[in-house]
Amino acid sequence: MAGRLSFSNIAALAPMVRVGTLPMRLLALDYGADVVYSEELIDLKMVQCQRLVNEVLETVDFVASDGRVMFRTCAQERNRVVFQMGTADPERALAVAQLVEKDVAAVDVNMGCPKEYSTKGGMGAALLLDPDKIEAILTKLVSGVSIPVTCKIRILPTVEETIGLVRRIEKTGVSAVAIHGRFKEERPRHPVHCDYIQAVAQHASVPVIANGGSLDLVKTYTDIDAFKKATGASSVMLARAAMWNASVFRQEGLLPVEEVMEQYLKYAIRYDNNPFNTKYCLCQMLRDKVESPLGKQVQSAQTNEEISAAFKLQDFFTQTQQHHQERRDALQSGDNPERLVMDGDVTTMPVKFERREYPPQITPKMYLLEWSRKEKLEQPLYETVEHSSDRTFQSTVVLNGKKYRSSLWEKSKKFAEQAAAIVYLRVHGIPEGKIGEEESDLVCKRKRENKTNGSAGEDARKKLHLDNGTQEEGDVQLTLQNSAFTDVKTKHLESS
Repeated sequence: MAGRLSFSNIAALAPMVRVGTLPMRLLALDYGADVVYSEELIDLKMVQCQRLVNEVLETVDFVASDGRVMFRTCAQERNRVVFQMGTADPERALAVAQLVEKDVAAVDVNMGCPKEYSTKGGMGAALLLDPDKIEAILTKLVSGVSIPVTCKIRILPTVEETIGLVRRIEKTGVSAVAIHGRFKEERPRHPVHCDYIQAVAQHASVPVIANGGSLDLVKTYTDIDAFKKATGASSVMLARAAMWNASVFRQEGLLPVEEVMEQYLKYAIRYDNNPFNTKYCLCQMLRDKVESPLGKQVQSAQTNEEISAAFKLQDFFTQTQQHHQERRDALQSGDNPERLVMDGDVTTMPVKFERREYPPQITPKMYLLEWSRKEKLEQPLYETVEHSSDRTFQSTVVLNGKKYRSSLWEKSKKFAEQAAAIVYLRVHGIPEGKIGEEESDLVCKRKRENKTNGSAGEDARKKLHLDNGTQEEGDVQLTLQNSAFTDVKTKHLESS
């Protein structure tokens, strides 16, 4: 199909746990990699994720139920990033693939990692012992998504067994097979078995991607072609050679690792990478210099700002933070046109909840609750997430099987819920209770009476207004409790 990612004659960044996050993937692309793989992400975590558009960073974030950003991607890599998952279940694998399908170029199943975190539950190299399950997972994926599906395996005890497995795999309709040329019990110190990969490549009908040559065979860009010829493979995938110095993909030759580290750090700052992940990747690049003065400074750092100081990039860090704040302020301003944008299955609109625009005892959430009762619908459900780096919140309201959310982040959980309610009300042309708005029968009788209760009511309204809606929210919560409404669950976001 036109526009689909090709796996023939490519040099790819291999999937590496804790390494293949967005900064490293973008760095590899800059230096010449044709395709980049994400780190392995486990289906049980990913299937619980919520897809969120991060308008400040201009990324798409997949946020797990425990609050972590499990996968972050951006437009720069959209057509060349492969999402790798760890799975042992066809249905879960498909659910994850469909979740990320619109944001990646292909999906890959890890069938080669021998580490316990991957093999437990029958994932990773454990799948090599269950070819029926391999076939079931890949068949389900190929038939269920519109993007290419690939897998990554290790060699089996004999060449014949390895060829037999690949033949079963290619019958599922996958677009390529990556082969790590070591047995599952072997580790990087063992030599790669190029002859096994070569034998498979001679019999395969799909592109074979050779992997495992970093220790002995691939040191520079010219070695990539030599490794491809030694294995007879269509393409090459690099892990540790790229982790140590991503400029290995650069046709003009390797750059000093210090320069590569600086460029990596700039991406980490630009995309608010988790500082502990940033430290880990920088230490892998430092290798035997990790105990140098620079290495010790990196290891002791706790934030990206402190890491920046080690590389004398404080000005870049400050400028980037200012740029992020300017974007945040622009998005939070009232100047944005109220345009509808579909974010997956969520209807979004740039809306802010301004408390001063509503009477003290009236809120959009109250109007939405009353409207749902009038229409005999299930009551609204709110799910709120927090962005920990700046303590802002974003809420999604679910009503009548549809989801609505403001694309702007609010200063509190309560305000985020109110903004979500506003989006639903405005999309459906329902009154929201603003000052100056024509009175609606959606306002409950008790609230209407409070509104005309004279000076006592005026004093109460002033107190409520000063409390920024705290008491009013208590009233709403009481109403919801009396109606057996499910409590809102708040999730905490961390930058990945």
